[in-house]
Amino acid sequence: MLFTGTYQNSIDSKNRLIIPAKYRDMLGGHCMLARGFDRCLYIYAMEDWDVLVEKISMLKQSDKDVRKFIREFFSNAEECHLDAQGRILIPQHLRDYAKISKDLVTKGAMDKIEIWSVESLNDPEGENMMDNEEFVKKLDMYDL
Repeated sequence: MLFTGTYQNSIDSKNRLIIPAKYRDMLGGHCMLARGFDRCLYIYAMEDWDVLVEKISMLKQSDKDVRKFIREFFSNAEECHLDAQGRILIPQHLRDYAKISKDLVTKGAMDKIEIWSVESLNDPEGENMMDNEEFVKKLDMYDL
């Protein structure tokens, strides 16, 4: 899948995000929501999630940083089903992580969709536990 484009949107009072219409058919009504690098959230179509899981399963789990990444990434991932209006619920722990309160920017990012709070997107100094440059370099070896 190839996700492209940028959309301004928001979450409603029940913490649901309306997935842009362009992406709904691509997701097929079912997706995975996870923490992303740089203090955003990622939405994956199920087939792209399966490819990512396969790549991550190739990481050397004898490396404590890899174990920590796997623990953080998968324990904070949520399976989502789009409702009839094309919305998904963003759980509190993921809203807290991405500093989401209301206004969002939804960006196509090749094999995934990125969900950003407007504040985080505009804060280049934002602190992020998944933005460790050394670890990101390590992941590059595995073509993630």
